[in-house]
Amino acid sequence: MKRPSLLTTGIVRTVIVALCCFTPVLVVLLATLGLSAWLGYLDYVLLPALALLIGVTAYALYRRARNPRTGHS
Repeated sequence: MKRPSLLTTGIVRTVIVALCCFTPVLVVLLATLGLSAWLGYLDYVLLPALALLIGVTAYALYRRARNPRTGHS
């Protein structure tokens, strides 16, 4: 099985974290599980995770631009 590239991993995970940050996906999930007390702490985790994953995606794009011969990182 082929390993996913750094760029693919960065983009997919960034989209997932962005969905959790900007839509009530986790709010509904945590409320369903009875863990709605944790909702106040989501911003402390999700926003740094989003920033980190955007950085990973930017790094993968940078590596791809430096090595265009291979077409992947």
